[in-house]
Amino acid sequence: MEVVSMKKIVILGLSFLTLFSSLTFARDDIGAYSISKVLSSETAKAKLGSDVQFYFGEQAYAEPIQKLGDLRTNKKTNAFNKSDNEACEWVFLSAMIALKKSAVERGGNAVVKIKSNYKNNLTSSETTFQCGAGALIAGVALTGEVVKLTD
Repeated sequence: MEVVSMKKIVILGLSFLTLFSSLTFARDDIGAYSISKVLSSETAKAKLGSDVQFYFGEQAYAEPIQKLGDLRTNKKTNAFNKSDNEACEWVFLSAMIALKKSAVERGGNAVVKIKSNYKNNLTSSETTFQCGAGALIAGVALTGEVVKLTD
């Protein structure tokens, strides 16, 4: 009888450990990170090039000669063993690459009115983007409008 009780105690203990460890991994901290810091990196310059321009929030831009539609991107990255800052900067660059690719596919040369849209919470800023970071995954969601500014 004592062996059965001991097994129950061990199983109960392991169940509690599993529950509490999964709560630890459920972290989802939302923070604001510097747009210019990411875009000024050599990696960003190489990946994004100069054929598509990006305008965040309410930044001024020339009158478009053609509007080519709205965009949304929602990117995630592995955040395991990375700082929130490192994971968020990496996933932001991934989201920017997706915006560029979509703009080029539509024939645009700019993405304007770029806003963060993490968990459908639209945030407009010229200087920062929103990123959700957990123990295992970090994510960035952006919206914008593809336009053609020049021929």
